[in-house]
Amino acid sequence: MKTAVVRIHRHGGPEVLQYEEAELRSPGPGEVLLAQTAIGLNFADTYQREGEAGPHDTAAMPIILGGQGAGVIETVGSGVSLFKPGDRVAYIHPGAYAERRVVPAGTLLHLPPQISDEVAAATLLRGLTAEYLVRRLYKIKPGDVALVHAAAGGMGLLLGQWANALGARVIGTVGADSKVDIAKAHGCRDVIVYSREDFAALTMELTNGVGADVIYDGVGKSAFLKSLDCIRPMGMVISYGTASGNVGAFDLQLLHRKSIIVTRPTLRTWIATRTDYEAAAAAFFDAVISGKVRAEVNRSYALRDIRRAHEELESRATVGPAVIIP
Repeated sequence: MKTAVVRIHRHGGPEVLQYEEAELRSPGPGEVLLAQTAIGLNFADTYQREGEAGPHDTAAMPIILGGQGAGVIETVGSGVSLFKPGDRVAYIHPGAYAERRVVPAGTLLHLPPQISDEVAAATLLRGLTAEYLVRRLYKIKPGDVALVHAAAGGMGLLLGQWANALGARVIGTVGADSKVDIAKAHGCRDVIVYSREDFAALTMELTNGVGADVIYDGVGKSAFLKSLDCIRPMGMVISYGTASGNVGAFDLQLLHRKSIIVTRPTLRTWIATRTDYEAAAAAFFDAVISGKVRAEVNRSYALRDIRRAHEELESRATVGPAVIIP
């Protein structure tokens, strides 16, 4: 059997993305064959395409991109007991840009009926990231001040809403005036347009000179060092993404004066066990079902249109999550 896939044979820009046919094997022990109904599109996909995904990305070419999706199980391999044909599921696992694929059953999550395939595929990775960022790595509590960079982006929309629902005062930064109202509609009380305003100075002004309790930085190089100027003493700066480039080396003495805590986490360690994976997903699905977090899909693309999808993703002109429909 063959299936349509998008893969790369070398690293580079959107032009290296190839829509092709590939052989599809039967599921082995502990695996399932999944007919995908939706595939997530994440900025991290562009890092893998460019060869900047980090030391963990050692797959041999050609590589099928993508890291999350949703669909219906068609067949199961031996030893699979938690899932059966016909189950609606979502997952986080490399190689998502495909119409059908074989995945380890341990990567799958049952989808509640209230969560659509499109929402699950577009937001699962971001949702589980937001979960550990606001509930476990830094436990947001009422009265906290949280600064969220790129507050109108896919992650920013979730972080702003969830932190607000947990009682934080959320300050967001955005790159354009057109995104101010979007950020405010998703949990931000105050919004700073960083392209024309000094976000560090304004954050200090908005907090009466104290600074934010926690800063969520998915931007990286262009935002990280300046974030150290507007965190409170003993506050935490969380560098969870590098949309503007890697932070790179910096002088640890910059943390000394205010005893600043800096961390560079990754989702895979926070959902490494099945127990943590299921608990994080349950918390995210509950937040969506209860209305604390609106998980929205703002754009959709055909799998054949993947080059345009990557071009628009990298343009920074897009707002919120997108999904690929096989």
